[in-house]
Amino acid sequence: MAVPQDILREISRLREQLDEHNYRYYTLDRPVISDQEYDRLFDRLSTLEQQYPEALTPDSPTQRVGAPPLAIFATVAHSQRMMSLSKTMTREELLEFEERLKRFINDESVRITYTAEPKFDGLAVELIYKDGVLIRGLTRGDGARGEDVTANLRTVRTIPLRLRGNDPPPVLEVRGEVLIGKRDFEALNRQRAQTGEELYANPRNTAAGAVRQLDSKITASRPLAFFAYGVGRYTKVELSGQKQTLEYLRGCGFRITPHLRVCKTLDDVFAFYDSLLAVRDMEDFEMDGIVVKVDDYALQRRLGEVSRSPRWAIAWKFPAVEATTIIEDIIPQVGRTGVITPVAVLKPVRVGGVEVSRASLHNEDEINNKDIRIGDAVVVRRAGDVIPEVVKPILERRTGQEKKYSFPQVCPVCGSHVERAPGEAHHRCTGLSCPAQLKERITHFAAKGRMDIDGLGAKYVEQLVDLGLVRDPADLYSLDTDKLMRLERMGPKLAENLLAAIDKSRRPELAKLLTALGIPGIGEHLAEVLAATFGSLDGIMAADLETLQNTPEIGPVGAANIIGFFAEANNRKVLEKLEKGGVEFPSMEAAASEGEWSGKTFVLTGGLTSMPRSEAKKLIAARGGRVSGSVSPKTDYVIAGIDPGAKFEKAQKLGITIWDEQEFLVRIGAHHD
Repeated sequence: MAVPQDILREISRLREQLDEHNYRYYTLDRPVISDQEYDRLFDRLSTLEQQYPEALTPDSPTQRVGAPPLAIFATVAHSQRMMSLSKTMTREELLEFEERLKRFINDESVRITYTAEPKFDGLAVELIYKDGVLIRGLTRGDGARGEDVTANLRTVRTIPLRLRGNDPPPVLEVRGEVLIGKRDFEALNRQRAQTGEELYANPRNTAAGAVRQLDSKITASRPLAFFAYGVGRYTKVELSGQKQTLEYLRGCGFRITPHLRVCKTLDDVFAFYDSLLAVRDMEDFEMDGIVVKVDDYALQRRLGEVSRSPRWAIAWKFPAVEATTIIEDIIPQVGRTGVITPVAVLKPVRVGGVEVSRASLHNEDEINNKDIRIGDAVVVRRAGDVIPEVVKPILERRTGQEKKYSFPQVCPVCGSHVERAPGEAHHRCTGLSCPAQLKERITHFAAKGRMDIDGLGAKYVEQLVDLGLVRDPADLYSLDTDKLMRLERMGPKLAENLLAAIDKSRRPELAKLLTALGIPGIGEHLAEVLAATFGSLDGIMAADLETLQNTPEIGPVGAANIIGFFAEANNRKVLEKLEKGGVEFPSMEAAASEGEWSGKTFVLTGGLTSMPRSEAKKLIAARGGRVSGSVSPKTDYVIAGIDPGAKFEKAQKLGITIWDEQEFLVRIGAHHD
């Protein structure tokens, strides 16, 4: 049956609209319609395609949902080999790489320009387009042949089924990486933990496994993303270099890295490596280094390849963030609130460039869910400067000599009873005078971002408590040179510096003082909210439960914690001692009631390049606005920086006004063209 022309036109129009909205939502993160409106368009297209199956085409947006399961993947030859990259770990080897290029070129008049971009830790694939339509998707395989995973790759929302633009090339082979973001990976594992399923090991393996599912409906349920990094064969397109190619691919509808940089010298490459390494843990997608390429394609062809690697490119790896080692013991560690955390004592191993000998096991449920035992060979992961965690045991390496860990019934420090309240994940020491809690509490009090007592580390705190010189945080302000000189490795100059730091801490910011006090559930952000709302410690202490509950972001639990903390007689005594010790309880103006943004609530998400986030908060407060840590229907504006994530997505769904960083700078009068 022939499809009526008016129906064909409607189907074509719906596909164009849905392709555009998919591109805006998944690639640009800038949707212009609501989810409800998108669903209406999608449902209408699905209905028409069911009524007129002759009109169905492989590039229709409805074909992303998955196809019937396969028995096995076919293998297909790549038209051009997908080569692997030679790798380096040092600056010296990168200098040698450049020297090899210069020797091979043997022409001093040639100036080499490089491109540098992240080396994503995902699964490399090739997408083949004919006349702008995706016809095939292959894994890298052995470089010469790859598995045909077309049905699976069609489900990836950031892979265009049809190239954007009115003049697509007859042939275009696009190469890139399939990934899962860290936030999506963590959400997947939370879901699996709730259903008792085995947890995934890492985002890279999870993405690779999803692409190689025989049932593409399973692939469609995974939050996969695709970043294009290059091309294979192409026809009737003029591409002269790597940067131009990525810009061209972006115009075709592909997502490319926002971190691409053109480098005229290796010093530029070194600077790029350092800058990306510094933000590596803040990025949502795993990256394990940078890729350095000669930008010019003519020069690439001149340089050629060696074995299966191009001579004109190299991967400079970051220090590893995962390693394998042995759990030699599990010991309980008592924190400042009495929480007992099991810690794995590891056979020392280097992870992320740092030697690691301990890793958090979090709580009893974590140990049981992962089935971690003393003596296990395990995968250890480190992100940023936080204590590493054990990802999983390597079951294949078990010998039968491993021992299950039993949680202690009494506190290992003070001998008090240990309890686990119903509904809580943690065990707690019930001893009110537990020395371990005191040491942790004082270390927390003195730390950076709290009272900022520079030089007062955990080792000195431990000695101060053990010698009876400090019984609560206020005792820090009665220390003198004679007392400090009783500490090991303490000299006159160190004592002088420490006393100066203690004296300087007598004039804290209100929010920092609140954070330092260690009120349960009140971290840096909520401390800033309390400081801005009430303006003084007296104001917070005088507030009743209802007033605190009605404070933005505090809520019933936070309000009860604040009331309970200041109602405790011992805590009141410590505050009195602090005041007698010369600590000033600062006052500040409560949240501004005047100003252009008076009464408006802002949320910051993603990284800002023009200023620290703390500075942005001050600029908002100076104009009468309030900064919240979460997006809700009461949010007025979201300021989105680099890789904004879940808050950005929630704001889109709620229809909240979103400013990018440039818009924010314009609004505060700090924009420069």
